[in-house]
Amino acid sequence: MRKLKIMEHISLDGVIEIGRPGDEGFPYGDWTAPYRSPAGLERVLAIYGENFDLLIGRRTYDMWSGYWPKAPKSPMADRLNAATKYVATHRPESLEWGPVEGIGPDLVEGVRGIKAKDGADLILAGSSTLTSVLLEHGLADEVVLLVNPVLLGKGKRLFAEGTPPRAFTLESTQALPSGIIINHYKAAGALQNLR
Repeated sequence: MRKLKIMEHISLDGVIEIGRPGDEGFPYGDWTAPYRSPAGLERVLAIYGENFDLLIGRRTYDMWSGYWPKAPKSPMADRLNAATKYVATHRPESLEWGPVEGIGPDLVEGVRGIKAKDGADLILAGSSTLTSVLLEHGLADEVVLLVNPVLLGKGKRLFAEGTPPRAFTLESTQALPSGIIINHYKAAGALQNLR
């Protein structure tokens, strides 16, 4: 069975939203840029691995498909472009950045089916609306958070109100010279009630 890893850049207050050119609603632009470094890129590439597939929502797919196919050649561009993109969408016929497949009308059953197939492990990045559903149904095996040393105060958060309680085990933590702390967690099942 394939594993599913949620991987996100996140602020100290839990925000993952990054402003894009033309974005009117989010004032901070790409707040992760000042903390990027060669050491961070090396670590991100190691976390992604040589061979993986992507599980992403339609908005993330549309943003990434506008950049990565035309990006300068690099290990990250090569890996993302080669990965099969499994996309949560109601318009699978309009997916062009491949290899690509729509997940289907039932997200939970679609992801279960993808995980049951032989193939590379899956990485979910940038698709916060999928996170809670995947956690609720026990479909996420690992969570990797790249915690940036910044408070944003507003913006889309990774774990929205109503995210189901779950327990995780800390597998590793690493501080990068730029100030990012990478925390790698493995799913440990239901949260134990300590009352």
